[in-house]
Amino acid sequence: MKALGIITFEDNSAVIKGLDDPRPVPAIAFLGRYRIIDFVLSNMTNSGIDNVQVYCKEKPRNLIEHLGSGTNYNINSKRGKLRVLYGEKTFTSPIYNTDVQNILLNRQYIEEDKNEYIIMAPSYFIYSLDYNYVLDAHKESGADITMVYTQVDTAKESFIGCDVITTDRDKNVTSIDKNRGTAKDKKVSLECYVMTKAVFLKLVEEAKKTSEIYWFKNILADYISGPEAGKLVIKGYAVKGFVACINSLQEYYKVSMSLRDRSTASGLFKAGWPVYTQTNDSEPTFYSENSKVTGSIVANGSSIKGTVKNSIISRGVTIGEGAVVENSIILPHSYIGAGSELNCVVVDKYAHIHHMKKLAGTPDDPLVIERKANI
Repeated sequence: MKALGIITFEDNSAVIKGLDDPRPVPAIAFLGRYRIIDFVLSNMTNSGIDNVQVYCKEKPRNLIEHLGSGTNYNINSKRGKLRVLYGEKTFTSPIYNTDVQNILLNRQYIEEDKNEYIIMAPSYFIYSLDYNYVLDAHKESGADITMVYTQVDTAKESFIGCDVITTDRDKNVTSIDKNRGTAKDKKVSLECYVMTKAVFLKLVEEAKKTSEIYWFKNILADYISGPEAGKLVIKGYAVKGFVACINSLQEYYKVSMSLRDRSTASGLFKAGWPVYTQTNDSEPTFYSENSKVTGSIVANGSSIKGTVKNSIISRGVTIGEGAVVENSIILPHSYIGAGSELNCVVVDKYAHIHHMKKLAGTPDDPLVIERKANI
């Protein structure tokens, strides 16, 4: 595929409270064996994009360790390259740490790339999509920019804070706004854009000149319904199937729990479209004679001697004798001691719970046990 893939980071409104302190959002563990970034990166590599740039807002170590050289994502280093890029400049405030600023600080790598087209997408949207279809539609339409969106009827309770658009009968994007949960039917922008490299660099430069705190989607808004409206042809491209935006702890929990259902998961995990991740050749999970597991996703390398209901158990987790884990997400290498009871709890990596009998949150406000906590 003749395109450079650019994976950007989430804006400052996206906060996964309790989980994004020690690592960036794209590096947060998801569904037992993945990281959030794995889905958009797999979409790119499955689409035949060999050159991918991943931008990291802060704390890049976890992301760099997870992505490695890209071989786990089927990127052949002889013909392609995966780069993890971040602004080495110190920003005086987080509001200046935008995708535009980071792209300009690493502009050299974009200018050196020989691909004519850019496919830009953020890491915190989760969906399955062959970008070849989007690029073909973009070329056929003659648009300057193609925006990928999904039509939803759940906008009152999901995708809060995301961009929503309107389109006319010719698929032209006519307005862009924020989803404030006031209506159920909306066209949610996936913040995925297709354009030539020349258009992309022009817009990045304009964003910088317009405001030091502009994001790329802000300059797009200027061309859709702002002072530059009508100067570029911007078309919408609709995506069907499962789409989620992990922009809050509540969405992280809700989306994770929804994917325990096979019919829901089938809209994301599709035959012939693998979701790549860092491999882990550990032993199968051990289930004791007295263990009981129902309605759950369980990864390999764990030891379960208690009861697990409607939960997600990641790699290398220990659940002791008589422990009850219900409606919870246990991240890798955590320890749940004998007799503990957890309900609506998210346990971060390497946490030990062994002196606490009961811990509970709610589906709307899950309790988070921090990384390496000893409780």
